[in-house]
Amino acid sequence: MPSSWPSPCTGSPAPWLPSDSGACRVQRTATLPILGAIGGPGGWPTTDRSTSSIRENQGRSMSQLTVAVLGTGIMGSAMARNIAGAGHAVRAWNRTISRAQPLADDGIEIAPTATAAVEGADVVITMLFDGSAVAEVMREAAPAMRPGAAWLQMTTVGPDDVAGLAAIAESAGVLFYDSPVSGTRQPAESGTLVIMTAGPASGRELVTPVLDAVGLRTVWTGEDGAAATSTRLKLVVNSWVIAVSNAAGEIVTLAKAIGVPPAQFFEVLDGGVLDLPFLRVKADLVERGALSPANFAVDTSGKDAHLILDLAREAGLRLDGMEAFSARLDRVAEAGHAHEDMAASYLAGFSTSTKTS
Repeated sequence: MPSSWPSPCTGSPAPWLPSDSGACRVQRTATLPILGAIGGPGGWPTTDRSTSSIRENQGRSMSQLTVAVLGTGIMGSAMARNIAGAGHAVRAWNRTISRAQPLADDGIEIAPTATAAVEGADVVITMLFDGSAVAEVMREAAPAMRPGAAWLQMTTVGPDDVAGLAAIAESAGVLFYDSPVSGTRQPAESGTLVIMTAGPASGRELVTPVLDAVGLRTVWTGEDGAAATSTRLKLVVNSWVIAVSNAAGEIVTLAKAIGVPPAQFFEVLDGGVLDLPFLRVKADLVERGALSPANFAVDTSGKDAHLILDLAREAGLRLDGMEAFSARLDRVAEAGHAHEDMAASYLAGFSTSTKTS
């Protein structure tokens, strides 16, 4: 399989993607964060930002904040650019500095260490791989934060991780916000993520300009970040994302294996309650082999699948479907597809080796 494929927003889309809007528009619609379509769950307060209010915020003068972004992968880089675009001073740090360096073209200061990035910052964002990585970085960096600064912990971690991270924040005298996001590459780049946030009300005025710069909607789940209410919600959201992506791959491969054009399947679903834009987009990636660059990679989604299973077991549940999805993601990662889009899980359905050369 080639190591690089065209963007899902270029080239010829599969026939089940509407011709009047093109693949790119359908993908943007499909990858709009899930909570953005249904509002705040359970009556939780939701801060919504419409297109008109985005323009209004961009045109309104705002006190400049200093924001440190730790982790400049797909999500962190996009967030840093949007925060800088909103008029704030941004410092970025990444363990591999060369991956952060392109942000300098956007007027973002590249810090040599995480400690240097957070010194004097008003708000710190962590967007790293997992809870262990966040804890390692922040044990060293948090003591350098100014007292009363805010830490937006946006990495997807487990609830047990959140408690430990909140303790690091408390010992450093900073405000802790459990703030995972819903959305992948396109929403991150366009500043239309949905942010699930829990943390002290006393710091909301400080963090809101940053949340508004990176997200379309903020769902507040409580005032105690250590309770991990937002992280639990994020894992529920990701269980849906993983399930639909896996289903998309299986649908396309099954249909083709038994001589059914995938387009006929989507014709049956067209306009009905079973029709999901996200399903169409993931199926399109499988049909075209457009698995790189990833929107949500195999290794990252596999990590989240394990977090979901751990949480379910603690609750006394057995999630047979997620166990199967997790195993498929693990097999595909081991076969050399860890950094491709999670839609690559369909490759686990073939009896022959899928390992890339």
